Amino acid sequence: MLIITAGIVFFERGTRKVPTNHTRRMVGRQMVATQSSHLPLKVNIAGVIPVIFASSVLAIPQTISTFGTWGWLQKVNQWLGGGHPVYEALFVALIIIFAFFYVSIVFNADEVAENLRKQGAFIPGIRPGKRTGDYLNSILVRLTTVGALYLVVVCLIPQLMISGFKVQYLPFIGESLYRLIENVPGLSWIPTGLGFTFYFGGTSLLIVVGVAMDTISQVEAQLVMRHYDGFLGSRGGRLRGRRATS
Repeated sequence: MLIITAGIVFFERGTRKVPTNHTRRMVGRQMVATQSSHLPLKVNIAGVIPVIFASSVLAIPQTISTFGTWGWLQKVNQWLGGGHPVYEALFVALIIIFAFFYVSIVFNADEVAENLRKQGAFIPGIRPGKRTGDYLNSILVRLTTVGALYLVVVCLIPQLMISGFKVQYLPFIGESLYRLIENVPGLSWIPTGLGFTFYFGGTSLLIVVGVAMDTISQVEAQLVMRHYDGFLGSRGGRLRGRRATS
């Protein structure tokens, strides 16, 4: 759990800084020359939302099965049990699909490119407008792919250690692979799991660590604001110049 927590912190803090230049910026009444900045893009923009959506979709057949005893529904419920290959494949696919779907909703690359153009900013080597939007989209595709795979690994590791992976249900090679694993002492835990009890699963760890990191960031922001208030403010609540204090 400590290793998974460290991995979550590493990926949640990971960002891709896209460099940007501002041709001219108005500061007060003065026009400031070119300035360099960056546009931060998080590796995991979607957060824990894809995992929650995927788990909710897969829980629907289990909920429906409580209203009846139809044979086909019980079969589907068995397929969607923890450790079954059908469940694991659907879980991975849904996490990846919802990750791309959520990122496409919350981040509009064309709109960001248009806002940069209106602010007089541009990415070095990329023409403003449509080219900038396409460039940001290509970066988002790579970042979302890495973020989705990271979510899959974080959610599957505790689940595989608890319930294992039912290799005997794999088509064509399931039975032979199961007999092969049973004869290998170091791999006999794969179909049944290690029997560990986790108080925090993958989804719970993502939520707990994410909330803790957001809380720390907000506390640091408040401390910085208080520090500047104490530095700039005076006892009477008004700033004093040199003539006033001399």
